[in-house]
Amino acid sequence: MAARSQYEELGRQLSAVGAVKRGLVRILPSECPGGTAGVLTLLAKYGEMRITRLAELLAVNMSVTSRHVTHAVESGWVERFPDPADKRSRILRLTPAGEELLDELTRRTTEMFAHNLIDWSDEEVGQLNTLLSRLRDSFSCRGSGGCTPGKHSGDCRAGHADDVHTRTPV
Repeated sequence: MAARSQYEELGRQLSAVGAVKRGLVRILPSECPGGTAGVLTLLAKYGEMRITRLAELLAVNMSVTSRHVTHAVESGWVERFPDPADKRSRILRLTPAGEELLDELTRRTTEMFAHNLIDWSDEEVGQLNTLLSRLRDSFSCRGSGGCTPGKHSGDCRAGHADDVHTRTPV
């Protein structure tokens, strides 16, 4: 276990990550806020799903998820259709326009990181990706559901290291 001072410094460093997050938000088109971009990203990664699953993956409540989905549907980036297994439920699917927007968001994100991390080696960027993924895993796995980090199953995979290669604009 690390020393208390290291955890204190980690807290300070993660607070400073707000500047990176603000940079990501600035590159988004005004018509596509971060929450909507998150919806598009998850639908692209995991495919069609119910809104309840999307809320779990976003780690926000249903009302917030519903607002993001409604915006994406009204913008033509996501479509809802009846769930064949339960006609009362709806399935969400990325539209071709949503895929096109996500490609643009991914391009912008990639260019932003390439510009700002130009003096980083491939190995350093890889280490950062690995450590950030591990950090997410540690938090998601030690929550109320609980699992052992490194042994990913079911709901604990939302922050798995494989996510590093996902188109993730925000």
